[in-house]
Parts: sequence; C-alpha cells; structure tokens
Amino acid sequence: MSASHPPTIIVVHPKERKSKCTVQPLRQRDDFVFWKFPRKESEKLTSYVRLGMGGPEISRADAEQGLLVLDGTWRLAEKMEADYQELPVRSLPVWETAYPRVSKQFEDPTAGLATIEAIFIAYHLMGYETEGLLDGYYWADEFLKRNQERLALSE
Repeated sequence: MSASHPPTIIVVHPKERKSKCTVQPLRQRDDFVFWKFPRKESEKLTSYVRLGMGGPEISRADAEQGLLVLDGTWRLAEKMEADYQELPVRSLPVWETAYPRVSKQFEDPTAGLATIEAIFIAYHLMGYETEGLLDGYYWADEFLKRNQERLALSE
C-alpha cells in the first residue's frame, strides 16, 4: 500500500505491552515506520507534526505533513513528549473510545483514545486514506458505531 504523504512514525515506549498495543497490525504496512523510544532521527522529522494535546486541531491543512504518534500509556507518552517538543503539536477533537480501559493505578483522561483510534481520526481529518487502518482492531465496529455522527459531520 502506498501513500501520498510521508510515512507515519509511531514511537513506541519499551514498556508498552505488545499484547495491549492497538497498532501492532500496522507494522505490516509500508506507510508506517516504528521507532523504539528513545530513538529519534531529527533529519527525518523536518515536515512532521506530532499528535498530542494542547495544539490546534489537526485538519486538511496538515495533509502535506507527516504524522508522528507517541505510543505508550498516558503516563509514559507524557514523558516521551519532551524528546519531540520541537515538532508542532496537533490535537484531536473529542471522539468516543471503544477501547475498554481499566487502570487500577492512574486515571486516564476522559477523552483518551486507543492509539489506533487516534491515528484513524487524524487520518480522517487530514484527508488521508483510512481504509484498512482498523482491520486488526478488535473494537473497530464499536468505535465506528459510537462515532458515526462525528464521522459524517467531518466529511
């Protein structure tokens, strides 16, 4: 599968459990590159935006950019952000997750999403092709059902 945009870079924290990692199926695609944190190749990030919180909402205006996504628990991803702070941050509007989260240690943000859900929304809003993104995601149907209106409104 080829894309008309730079490959999406997913930086995975080494403590992220593969069994709970929603982006594992994307490793088979050539439009995704995986880096193990703290790997960073600054020269490859010149035209990238980072998915995060506190920035302007991601949109079609970002379609020329590549997307960098930090993958880890909320606590781990927060610590990873400092290594990529030079990248412009883009946020997502509020969508409803289908991922069943039950943390006994920390409270997840109320608008928290599974990494694959966040990538799907970012791709949708940037105008990137979303077909096949959710193929390996167990809760894909529920996620799409819960966000049916949001999908229709943002087309």
